[in-house]
Amino acid sequence: MDQPAWLAAAWAELGVREIPGDANAPEILRYFRDAGDDDVKTETTPWCAAFAGAMLKRAGVSNTGSLLARSYLEWGTALDDARLGAIAVFSRGDDPTAGHIGFVIGEAAGKLYLLGGNQSDAVTVASFDKSRLLGLRWPQDESEILTADGSIFAKALAHVLEMEGGFSDDAYDPGGPTNKGITLEVYANFKGQTLDGSSRDRLIAELKSIPDATVATIYRRRYFDPADCSAFTAPLALMHFDAAVNHGVGTAIRMLQQSVGVTVDGEIGPETLGAIGARNVVDLIEVYADIRRARYRALPHFWRFGRGWLKRVDATLALGKSWAATDGIIRGLMEPAQNAKGETTMSDTSTTVTTDDSAKWWAQSKTLWGTVITAAATVLPLLAPTIGVSLPADVIQTFGDQAITAAQAVTGLIGTALAIYGRFTASSVLSIRKS
Repeated sequence: MDQPAWLAAAWAELGVREIPGDANAPEILRYFRDAGDDDVKTETTPWCAAFAGAMLKRAGVSNTGSLLARSYLEWGTALDDARLGAIAVFSRGDDPTAGHIGFVIGEAAGKLYLLGGNQSDAVTVASFDKSRLLGLRWPQDESEILTADGSIFAKALAHVLEMEGGFSDDAYDPGGPTNKGITLEVYANFKGQTLDGSSRDRLIAELKSIPDATVATIYRRRYFDPADCSAFTAPLALMHFDAAVNHGVGTAIRMLQQSVGVTVDGEIGPETLGAIGARNVVDLIEVYADIRRARYRALPHFWRFGRGWLKRVDATLALGKSWAATDGIIRGLMEPAQNAKGETTMSDTSTTVTTDDSAKWWAQSKTLWGTVITAAATVLPLLAPTIGVSLPADVIQTFGDQAITAAQAVTGLIGTALAIYGRFTASSVLSIRKS
């Protein structure tokens, strides 16, 4: 999973703890200084907020400059749901001013798991009941997150912006005025303003000079995160992100599901993630690219923009392949990966026969039954007499040998078609049914 830089910095501090007695751990005193307070000289001062502030600063992200955990309730932007690396603020006891702060690394059974400081006097992982949660926060300025070297989002965004170009206002483009791929309507919605005759010119002027930080924020919130791109390795994340931007998030998810041959429902869940994890990522993005090309060709404005659209897909595919080759990436799914519902999914492609309850019973396989029917149509006329099955003479006289041959051919065709259909719609491995 592509984790934010401050969380990576926090993991590097795991195990730092207070020193019993009068001594002070130098690492903890450094947290206070990095958080913006040079006056604290003892680790007996609560230091959970100092640790969080220090990790943010080391990652190049602004902090509150306060040693109060609750100060982060006004920092950044609020989140409705937990996110890897999000800052969680909890109440502590009955004191309305006291609190605890840490970085979210997981959730389960009504609890959030935090990597934080001053947890049992150490930097460690601990669970906290959600009933005490006061708020979840994330940096307001998404551009700060890009300081993490190797960020998949940062690299993918750079490519998308190169493809989108600068300001345009093509009469044939249904998006209207657009800058860096952001339409005027999207920009107005982001600003929380109504787009009408009185605001149009002003918003266009703002759009033409839109700050890079705002661009990054819009792309992350509107496309990258809703499309679950962080669940995928870089080559697939790139192709999927670019598709979400150019086709829309819902359409991109459905095209991804088409690419791996699962139920196309517009929801990335365990079935989709499992199928992605079982595929070679280069093969997958090639199929994805073909589906995108076909969709472009079906659009009414293909005559106007088609050449550029196809070049965009080609460039995205080429870059994704180069990332796969350079970094030795084979699969499309991060391991472990979390889907949109927070469920952890691990892909295991080394076994093709399983006794997992979620696997499909062999007798439910269309491919298998198609093969059986095809084989039966071929050999049954020869084997039938040996097993006591024969056609009555009056049937042969009535229908003739040609009709029997035709029936044999039709049966074989049905079996072959069923086998092919089953092969292309398969989404589960086969298992031996357990008693």
